Amino acid sequence: MNRATYSVLFYIKRTKILKDGKVPIFARITVNGQRTEFGLQKSIELNQWDNHKCCAKGFTKQAKDLNNHLELVKNKLFLHKHELEEQNKVITAVELKNCLLGLDTDNKTILQVFQEHNEKCKKLINIDFAPGTVDRYTTCYKHLKDFIKQKYHREDLFLNEITPMFISDMEFYLKTTRNCGHNTAVKYIKNFKKIIRIALANGWIKTDPFKNIKYHLDDVDMAYLNEEELDTLIQKEFYIERLQHVKDVYLFCCFTGLAFVDVKSLTEHDIIKERDGNYWIKKKRQKTKNWCHIPLLPVASHLLKKYRENMYCKNKGVLLPVLTNQKMNAYLKEIADVCGIKKNLSTHTARHTFATTVTLSNHISMEVVSKMLGHSSINMTKKYARVVDELINKDMQKIFHKYDMPVFAN
Repeated sequence: MNRATYSVLFYIKRTKILKDGKVPIFARITVNGQRTEFGLQKSIELNQWDNHKCCAKGFTKQAKDLNNHLELVKNKLFLHKHELEEQNKVITAVELKNCLLGLDTDNKTILQVFQEHNEKCKKLINIDFAPGTVDRYTTCYKHLKDFIKQKYHREDLFLNEITPMFISDMEFYLKTTRNCGHNTAVKYIKNFKKIIRIALANGWIKTDPFKNIKYHLDDVDMAYLNEEELDTLIQKEFYIERLQHVKDVYLFCCFTGLAFVDVKSLTEHDIIKERDGNYWIKKKRQKTKNWCHIPLLPVASHLLKKYRENMYCKNKGVLLPVLTNQKMNAYLKEIADVCGIKKNLSTHTARHTFATTVTLSNHISMEVVSKMLGHSSINMTKKYARVVDELINKDMQKIFHKYDMPVFAN
C-alpha cells in the first residue's frame, strides 16, 4: 500500500468567542488531500495564540501545559497512523480522528463490503441470482474501484467517507470517463446503492448518503424490425457461417420473443409436444423465474430442425449455436449494414420485434403476448408494444366511410 501524505495543524476559531472571552482550539488532520477537523476542548486568549507556530505564546505555566497537550495529541495521531500502516489498513483523516477520540469503528471499507457481497452472489448463481445480474455487480465494482483511484488517488475508502457528493461525482465519472448513457449510469448507481443499504442494515454507517438522492430511468424507444425489414432478413443468406448462425438465432428470437439468456440455454426439455401435435416452448425465464408459454411458429420450428445435427449444439446440449451477447450484438450490426437496415440491432430488439411486429400488429391480444413473454404484469408488456401506423390505418379504415362528407365549394 502506498504511504499516505499526512499533516496535523492546530488553529483557533476567532469567530467562536466563549463566555469567558477565550477562543476554542481545533485540530485539522489532512491525509492525501482529504481533511477533517475537531475541537480539542481547550481554549486560549486571542492575543496569546501564535498563528505562525500554531501554539501558545510565551513560557508561562499555562502556555507550557497547553503546548505539551498539543504535542501529545500530535504524537498520539502519529502512533495511530503508524499502527494502521503496520496493519496494512487504509489511512484516512476521519479514521485517525476516530482512533484518537476512541470512536467505535471496525475499519470497514466500501470495496471490502462490495467484494464480500459479490462473492456471495457468485455462490447463488441460478439460485437467487441470474449470471447476468452477478456480471453487472462485478462490472459496477470495477467502475467503483477505478473511480476511487482516479478521484482520490487511493485504493479504497472507509464507509463513513461515502457522502452525497461522492455519489454525484461517481455518476459524473460514469457518464464522462466511462462514457455510459444516463440509464446505464443510473443502473450502476443503483447497484452501488444496494451495498450502502447493506452497510446501513449492519450498522457500519449511521447516515444514508442516498437519503435525499433520487434517480429515474429515461424512457427508451427500443428499435424493432417492421414487416419489410423482417422479410428482408429472412430472405438474406450469408456464406460466412458465423453471420448465418447469428442471423438464425436472432430470427428465432423474433418469432418466439425469448430473451438472449433464455435462448442460449434452450434445450430439448423446454420443447413440449401438445395433444394437437403442435410444439410449444415452455420455459422459466432466468431473469424473473416466470413461465413463458410460446407456440412454435413454422419459422422457429424450421430453425430448430436446421441445427439438430450441429456439433456445437450436440456438445453443449443446446438447440441453437448462440455466441456471447457481445459478439451477437457486434455481428448484428454487421448484418444490418449488409441488409440495408438502418437500425441499431441488438439481441434485445428481437424481443421487441416479436411483441410489436409478429404479435400485436397481427391482432394478438396484449394479455396473450404478456404470457408468451413471461411478464409479471401487463404493464411490463406495454413497454415493449407499439401500435404501429399500419395497424392504426387498418382500424381507422373501418370508420372512414361512416363519416364521409361531401366536398364543399368555396
